[in-house]
Amino acid sequence: MSQLSHRRLLVKLGGAQLEEPGARLTVARALAAARAAGHELVVVHGGGNQIRALTKQLGIADRYHEGLRITDAETAEVVLMVLAGLVNKVLVADLQSVGVAALGLCGADGALFSARKLEGAVDLGYVGEVDAVDARPARALLAAGYVPVVATVAPLSHGRAGARERFYNINADMAVGPLARALACDAVLFLTDVPGVLDADKQRLARLTHEDCAALRATGVVAGGMIPKVASALAALDAHPSALVKIAPAAGANAVLDALGDGVGTRFSSAALATRSSP
Repeated sequence: MSQLSHRRLLVKLGGAQLEEPGARLTVARALAAARAAGHELVVVHGGGNQIRALTKQLGIADRYHEGLRITDAETAEVVLMVLAGLVNKVLVADLQSVGVAALGLCGADGALFSARKLEGAVDLGYVGEVDAVDARPARALLAAGYVPVVATVAPLSHGRAGARERFYNINADMAVGPLARALACDAVLFLTDVPGVLDADKQRLARLTHEDCAALRATGVVAGGMIPKVASALAALDAHPSALVKIAPAAGANAVLDALGDGVGTRFSSAALATRSSP
């Protein structure tokens, strides 16, 4: 696969890649290399560890249900401060420091996206999912040469049921698919702290389908923290089937460009594509 075959890339960064200044600067340089190679970039980031650090300082108890943070009004304010404030602006500054014109956004900025409340057996409070996307603000930034850096907090959509006093916390991994589809991204790269999905012998799997992932989970090969990573990649593929979707390592000065190649990370694809193509 040619690195130049994909022009608009959505890169998802986890909070773990953004905690330490050195790691953050390495990621910024990798994004700068991709930008210099002619790619348009949209960055979506998390920040769970940073949220936990501030809630601990403030004496706010962390509560979870099935891996999702229960977000009451007090916690929602912390989430907004950390994601749309601290994590977002520090990353924007690091990108600027390596020559990348970047601008930070959350769902409210230009009405980029809004939320609907995530419903379930347990009321998670101000936890949502992407409801509507207006891609015009991000497209305008891309056309002007900027990299949109997106924090996934957003107000409730008009007409949706739910409290409106606070912004909704949207899982960044699960926000990737709707954003990538709306922005017509050619590739979706989940950069993380692992080389990709590994088999039972700890060897990287180059390509996986939905069926492959189900089998790996059933046998316990995909377990623990890899379960939500794989689920998010599959959800992004379902939301935007025409895109290249990969889990790939974040380390390295050329991590973004390397992730576009066949020899790095794990690609997720439909059964038909996997049958036609070799890894």
